[in-house]
Amino acid sequence: MEQNFARLDRVKEYYGKTLKTNRDLKTSACCTIDSIPPALWEILKEIHPEVIEKFYGCGSPIPSALAGLTVLDLGSGSGRDCFLLSKLVGPSGRVIGIDMTDEQIAVAQRHVDYHRKKFGFREPNVTFIKGYIEDLRGAGIKDDSIDLVVSNCVVNLSPSKERVFSEIFRVLKPGGELYFSDVFAGRRIPKNLVQNPVFVGECLGGALYTEDFRRLLGGLGCSDHRLTACTRIALKSAELKRATGMIDFYSMTVRAFKLALEDRCEDYGQAAIYLGGVAEFPDAFFLDDHHTFERGRAIPVCGNTAMMLQNTRYGRYFKIIGDMTIHFGLFDCREPASILKSHAITNGPCC
Repeated sequence: MEQNFARLDRVKEYYGKTLKTNRDLKTSACCTIDSIPPALWEILKEIHPEVIEKFYGCGSPIPSALAGLTVLDLGSGSGRDCFLLSKLVGPSGRVIGIDMTDEQIAVAQRHVDYHRKKFGFREPNVTFIKGYIEDLRGAGIKDDSIDLVVSNCVVNLSPSKERVFSEIFRVLKPGGELYFSDVFAGRRIPKNLVQNPVFVGECLGGALYTEDFRRLLGGLGCSDHRLTACTRIALKSAELKRATGMIDFYSMTVRAFKLALEDRCEDYGQAAIYLGGVAEFPDAFFLDDHHTFERGRAIPVCGNTAMMLQNTRYGRYFKIIGDMTIHFGLFDCREPASILKSHAITNGPCC
């Protein structure tokens, strides 16, 4: 435990004092604002410049259909994603940001009223709490109280990842969603890099091996998670390349639901029809890297996908044909071949 606290202290030092702005980062593992999708650009223009320049993230973990939700942002930093989410959940929603770094919390808190006024809200709908993502109970987050948990390039920094994900599924409501971006690796990271403070601070040393991540979630009862984005990270420094050798790093955005899913895609003869209604998806709804639902068209789905669309907040936007009373064996729910190896290295932002 003392070793874990020592590592967290090094991370706080790196993000609170060593880095002054996101221009001080040494790799592309933490992205610039170019990774934000077009739909969010208009909101981003309203975010305070200091919040943006002191934000460190590796993706855009902001899903759709957010109005009225209670959202928890793990490792909220300067608050950029929290303020984006604030506008999207609206005055009837709530956003909670948790971060352990005093300097980052201070930046976020001093701009709460600025964004309230920008968005035209009578009362702030964002709260920032100093705390640890490994101990959400200590931060006052109750069981089954959160609709959506997001995180942007933070979980890799934790030395206790199983505790982080255990806490996430404790606080999520049944049918709630985890939607996060982080750095992953195509093989396990050697100890010398795991213990290197610069590699850890740059989000590489703590990158989870993708198969270990799958096993971790499975052990916590989450048997099926989905990938929505994956881009290989460029290591521009010759020194970094020498140190990491053949390890391949990826920025990935993952979604998972608090549902009792099976560990394989099983066929129950079901189909899903997207009814429309999600503002971001007027013509076709994007669930993951191998499920896009054209409006009005019946698409065969496995039992897990049917549950993701029916027993979550997305249920109002879908009609599911059939149930799970008759089983037809495994469902041919093929993911893109060699998803990690198929992604080209990018020299710019990693998402």
